[in-house]
Amino acid sequence: MSLLLYGHPFSSYTQKALIALYENAIGFEFRLLGPDTPEHIGQWLQRWPLGKFPLLVDGDHSVVETSVIIEYLQLKHPGPVRLLPELPMAALDVRFHDRFFDLHVMSPVQHAVAGAMTGDDGKREEARAFAVQKLELAYAWLESQLPGRTWACGDVFSLADCAAAPALFYADWVQRISDDYPLLLDYRQRLLRRPSFARAVNEARSYRHLFPLGAPDRD
Repeated sequence: MSLLLYGHPFSSYTQKALIALYENAIGFEFRLLGPDTPEHIGQWLQRWPLGKFPLLVDGDHSVVETSVIIEYLQLKHPGPVRLLPELPMAALDVRFHDRFFDLHVMSPVQHAVAGAMTGDDGKREEARAFAVQKLELAYAWLESQLPGRTWACGDVFSLADCAAAPALFYADWVQRISDDYPLLLDYRQRLLRRPSFARAVNEARSYRHLFPLGAPDRD
């Protein structure tokens, strides 16, 4: 049985897993979760009733949480692109940056999106203001870390970059990365040029109208 991935193309965390699959050309079947595919929703919830995606299914084994999915792929379906270093301390640095992008970039974006989805203008503005404050702190810290680096943790594309790509993609839609952060802007552009992420972005283009804060006409 081929690998199955349940998710949605416009979901940042689905994209994070897709990047890892595309990086190593791992064969899989994508099962879209949406109103037109109720059978997929039923299968997904049967395997993971907590209702979070993406979900990876490998035979009888289900794997959830994107960072764990990517590590699982490296262990069970390795390819030429190693996304987690072999050296323990280098791997720890990659895991830290992975968590940074998820918790300190993507989480504020999700907070702003959730506020907008309430339909309450006051909650929308309050949530966006909170996200802007958090994102500006994250941008400044990342700018201080990027000198001399091509990717998040150095010269090698890793799990951290799988997290960074969709996180920074959507973060810039919530709070534009300004010219005060030239290294971060360049890094975001490198991520957009990476074939694995460029593919994920293109596959999600038709869903941009779903972004409740309004998707900008760029990228």
